[in-house]
Amino acid sequence: MADGFSRFTERSIVAMRVNGELRDLAAEITETDTVEPVSIESVDGLNILRHSAAHVLAQAVQRINPEARLGIGPPITDGFYYDFDPAEPFTPDDLKAISAEMQKIVKQGQRFVRRVVTEDEARAELANEPYKLELIGLKGGSARDENGESVEVGGAELTIYDNIDPKTGELCWKDLCRGPHVPSTRVLGNGWALMRSAGAYWRGSEKNPMLQRIYGTAWPTKDELRAYQTRLEEAAKRDHRKLGVELDLFSFPDEIGSGLAVFHPKGGIIRHEIENFMRSELLKNGYEVVNSPHITKGSLFETSQHLNWYKDGMFPAMHLDEVVDDDGNVVKQGQDYYLKPMNCPFHNLIYRARARSYRELPLRLAEFGTVYRYEKSGTLSGLTRVRGLTQDDAHIYVTDEQVKGEIKQQLEFVFSTLRAYGLNDFYLELSTRDPEKSVGSDEQWELATETLREVGEESGLELVADPGGAAFYGPKISVQARDAIGRTWQLSTVQLDFNQPELFELEYAAADGTRKQPIMIHRALLGSVERFFAILLEHYAGAFPVWLSPTQVVGIPVAEHYGEYLDGVIAQLREQGVRAEVDHSDDRMPKKIRTHTKAKIPFQLIAGEEDREAGAVSFRFRDGTQMNGVPVAEAIERITGAIRRHEQISTAWSE
Repeated sequence: MADGFSRFTERSIVAMRVNGELRDLAAEITETDTVEPVSIESVDGLNILRHSAAHVLAQAVQRINPEARLGIGPPITDGFYYDFDPAEPFTPDDLKAISAEMQKIVKQGQRFVRRVVTEDEARAELANEPYKLELIGLKGGSARDENGESVEVGGAELTIYDNIDPKTGELCWKDLCRGPHVPSTRVLGNGWALMRSAGAYWRGSEKNPMLQRIYGTAWPTKDELRAYQTRLEEAAKRDHRKLGVELDLFSFPDEIGSGLAVFHPKGGIIRHEIENFMRSELLKNGYEVVNSPHITKGSLFETSQHLNWYKDGMFPAMHLDEVVDDDGNVVKQGQDYYLKPMNCPFHNLIYRARARSYRELPLRLAEFGTVYRYEKSGTLSGLTRVRGLTQDDAHIYVTDEQVKGEIKQQLEFVFSTLRAYGLNDFYLELSTRDPEKSVGSDEQWELATETLREVGEESGLELVADPGGAAFYGPKISVQARDAIGRTWQLSTVQLDFNQPELFELEYAAADGTRKQPIMIHRALLGSVERFFAILLEHYAGAFPVWLSPTQVVGIPVAEHYGEYLDGVIAQLREQGVRAEVDHSDDRMPKKIRTHTKAKIPFQLIAGEEDREAGAVSFRFRDGTQMNGVPVAEAIERITGAIRRHEQISTAWSE
């Protein structure tokens, strides 16, 4: 018998996979085991590092405040958090003290030691931790629990991790946890930092107590930590909520309600351009445009199974159509109506409205459909997480033989369209079945998953596994796009569905005269218009390509009497559909230039005496560079060409 330390001596190896299962390096292994190292730089290694940092955070909090009760502490994207129930909310000074205490624990080099316990033993040891006691009964639960309980009790065994003083062997602290962990707290080094604190409901439910959550980040080295902090600073400058106010694009009036946005004229024109281009591409690619109402009888979502699987994400029912006589007796029963959270059931009804033939397939139905989802108030975040959203939704009905070719065509359509919006760096994620949250046969799921896997691999892009991440009705491939500062956003999804065609009894007449059931493909390219708007706004930091800019050209006369000349130039641009105007305000020219530069307008056309005499204009660009004396006809062609080609213009063209 041996352990991982004897097999892997490199300091970068923090854990191992034994027969496919993540284990601590201290775990025993045999010669017959399949053992793979887990590097601290890998996805698994980073998650283990960050979960270990969460334990150090919790230990530090309880050293300072022994009465603070423990919640959960999972790793998250780029960091970790831990939930606590203290007597008072954490302050910035508290976070400084906690950080100092964490540093002591890190330097001490405490060992993480795994220990298997029974439920009774765990309850006895954690008798003063009410939130931990609640989790003990979840032993064996899904490893994908969205609230993070899986880091505590998601495995087959119930385990506690002891933090042991390396010099004395004494127990310093312990926590209910499935692990694994890094070998020692010293592995955290100086690549971590606490970020902020916030309120969070226990297990994500508003019915539960409000806890205090401390967020942190952890990286293998201090240099990587600093690089991440620099990215955060850049992200803060690009925050779409901040830019939305500065550029007067959208707002969230209290009078309307949480998570419900209104788009102002400038934001409205950007949204209009995003949708118009998408519609033109849909028509070019063989889609048929449909439309459906915002509200429906609940029976539709009973048929589609959304009321079984998605009811918590839907707004409450409205009970309508009840008829009562003069004596108060109900003479006609009412029905429950719901705001729609999905468009797919409506499209199934459109398909089913008449008989279909194999000659019509693939049938591609597309809609910019506004849906409503009852997101928890604590999860709402600007335009990226809202309660009212417009999906560029499409549902494609195909024969068995058409599935692979159609999915391949859809991915190519996705890539070309996203590139036209200025996003070029992609990888793919394959989300597979969660057995506890799915419908359909094993054979259907296996076939659908392998088909998506083959198409993903043939694309030549990196294909990352997302075990258990599929919707209840079928697996999906999602396109992950990296923005200008390297952040990843999930955008387009392509999902296979054998379930809904069966539930809605969809059929087509096959070539041999038999009736067959189509296969349904769900395809969302932008995801939602609101979220995509936010992603583009942050990607471009508000400086949109010319075709998306609310105002594309502004004319600035050197003096008031050159305004009439610029009016004529701008009129010619408007005739060609360019969004252009002349600044006739009383401000001096330098102030006008500053104002429109701050507004991120792509082209400022300046005209003085020399320009007027020559029938020309001078360009000023976003970065302050200029092109002088450009003939008006040439200027118009350059501007309209940049719009047609979806170009991003920030500096002067090279001659």
